[in-house]
Amino acid sequence: MIVLDNNVPQISLYYEPVIGDSVPEASRRDWDVSYDLGDSWKQIKKEKRKNSSLFKVDIVVYPELKLRNLVITQIYQVLFNLNPAIEVSLWKGMKFIGQVIIPVYNEYGSSYEQVRQGYIALSQSVRLPYNIFLTATIGTFNNYRWGGTLDAKYIFKDERFSVDGRIGYTGRSRFEDWRWKVSPLKRFTWNIGGSFYWPEYNTSFSLKVEQYLLSEKGIRFDMVRNFRYVSIGFYGMKVQNAGNKGYNGGFRFQIALPPYKYKRRGYIPRVMPSEYFGMSYNAGNEQYYGRSFNPRVDDNMATENSFNPTTVQRNFLRHDLN
Repeated sequence: MIVLDNNVPQISLYYEPVIGDSVPEASRRDWDVSYDLGDSWKQIKKEKRKNSSLFKVDIVVYPELKLRNLVITQIYQVLFNLNPAIEVSLWKGMKFIGQVIIPVYNEYGSSYEQVRQGYIALSQSVRLPYNIFLTATIGTFNNYRWGGTLDAKYIFKDERFSVDGRIGYTGRSRFEDWRWKVSPLKRFTWNIGGSFYWPEYNTSFSLKVEQYLLSEKGIRFDMVRNFRYVSIGFYGMKVQNAGNKGYNGGFRFQIALPPYKYKRRGYIPRVMPSEYFGMSYNAGNEQYYGRSFNPRVDDNMATENSFNPTTVQRNFLRHDLN
């Protein structure tokens, strides 16, 4: 069995009963889950897909919650938005997203009061030989950026180890007074680093060198523990020019939103909440340095782990399969 994401192959599931198993039922240990597709993909890639997403439309509502501590007389300032988006699979690996940000509760100031555009982007993903994944994205992103990015990831033969990187070329993008204002593309950002996955505890560790939006450079360490419906992460940074001698850190979390399964009825658009809701907390309260952006609204630490072989084996293969 080959699992696809927007018709791009991700992992293979190979069933082979354990020798000597006296129970005539399939169990979790009978399945070998791997990024290595072997010869299976060549043999079946022309077969009809089951539950293909091609040309199908989703209307996804992304809740957004932010907290900051900048006012002495107030513990936290709160921002809460509901951000519906139209997501369409156009062809193999290609996805369009158009999002609107709708303020619900705002203590961040007048610039956050308007209904405005969020992500409006085209994203193309491909899988190359030797477990190399590439994704190119153009459009408007979060943190007031617009432009293009290229992401690359390589997974080693020992699938606990991987290297990945991102390069971006962007300008400033802001929607004010019902006008979209942009600056020329002139800012390069990038990151590159490696990751280690600890299967016994479903925990990943990553270390990256990065260049941020003000051209300052830094180094960042992340640790993420994944559970079935929750991912919790902690991070630490050392960034040029930042306060507190450049040190900062915090935590992140992503929570899966119910219902956890959705069925399609042909090409009728599905209306649903986002797969995950999450936020991050900046413990050092640094407002200027060490800032970056995300080019895809559904790219987070939980979805990054969704096709990890151990996660699939633990969470989506039941103990006994009839």
